[in-house]
Amino acid sequence: MSAPRAVETVFRIESARIIAAVTRIVRDVGIAEELAQDALVAALEQWPESGVPERPGAWLMATAKHRAIDLVRRRETYARKLAEVGRALDEAHEPEAAYDPDDIDDDLLRLVFTACHPVLSADARIALTLRLLGGLTTAEIARAFLVPEPTIAQRVVRAKRSLAKAGVPFEVPYGPDRAARLDSVLEVIYLIFNEGYAATAGDDWLRPALCEDALRLARVLAGLMPGEPEVHGLAALLELQASRTAARTGPDGQPVLLADQDRARWDHLLIRRGFTALERAGTGPYSLQAAIAACHARAVTYEETDWATIAALYARLAALTPSPVVALNRAVAVSMAEGPAAALPLVDALAAEPALADYHLLPSVRGDLLARLGRAEEARAEFERAAALTRNERERALLHARARELASGNAP
Repeated sequence: MSAPRAVETVFRIESARIIAAVTRIVRDVGIAEELAQDALVAALEQWPESGVPERPGAWLMATAKHRAIDLVRRRETYARKLAEVGRALDEAHEPEAAYDPDDIDDDLLRLVFTACHPVLSADARIALTLRLLGGLTTAEIARAFLVPEPTIAQRVVRAKRSLAKAGVPFEVPYGPDRAARLDSVLEVIYLIFNEGYAATAGDDWLRPALCEDALRLARVLAGLMPGEPEVHGLAALLELQASRTAARTGPDGQPVLLADQDRARWDHLLIRRGFTALERAGTGPYSLQAAIAACHARAVTYEETDWATIAALYARLAALTPSPVVALNRAVAVSMAEGPAAALPLVDALAAEPALADYHLLPSVRGDLLARLGRAEEARAEFERAAALTRNERERALLHARARELASGNAP
């Protein structure tokens, strides 16, 4: 791997931890992100000459922290600032210290709660945290929100300014303050996991590091708030979804759809953890999605999946949190439970939804239904349209392959 590619890959994996650690020193998420970017630039300048370090993540962390300390020294008397930041500065000189992923005193969790402060609007909280914690680009966040890129860019910039102006502390709050931010925190963790589970753009179908961070944060949050059913609902959902990760790609990284997955490769420890968390879940949106994931986990084969129950759960979810994406997922379940003819009108009714105008899964689902109804040429056109809309290269290749199969008459 070339040095610039190594820099990009490592930074994408480590950026959230770097930003979180630097925020603890400078107490400003906007400045912390800038310092993390400075470390990235330094790596791009030095690694082609010196080679990629043995521990590239630790190199980036150390560089960003040292720049943060320099900034603190320039701003205020070092002794006074040292007393203020205390342990954070001591740790800054030991960037390769052992990291305990189960430690509730967690910079990443602090970063989530800080970015989800009530001083920000709900949309701004989510956009900022996806940017800082998930390492998502403006385009990827816009895709998750189904809104234009300039809208997201403005939200992120304004959010960082608002946090700095309000002097929001870098902490995991307690009592009512924690409860007030919970919905935003849950949504952010959920969206980060989704981006790792099915990457919006790029060459890879999965981004496992994002899934792992989201899953760990959900577990930590469940430990912090054991009496909150939706926290357990989210934890159950992520455990059950993560259990399928190893089976979702083939040897060359190509996507493997649910119907074709080798269920022996599913992680049964994660499935058991998911079922345990589901026992403590409630009836909220994450709990309902976890119940849907549990239906898949219980099915020994794809053919044994209880699609009728899944369709009913999606109907409950749509009533609780109406959304065109939920409606599309329900249509898929209806197609499996009652046949493609029953689902096609449901999908066609979504064609006028502005939020789905550029959503590649709408023509992809429609193409699948048309193929199952024997309308091959219409289905081929839908798969080609879906391929043109997706930004993920693996997914695009899969959709083109489906279109070619229909054109050749070899579609299953």
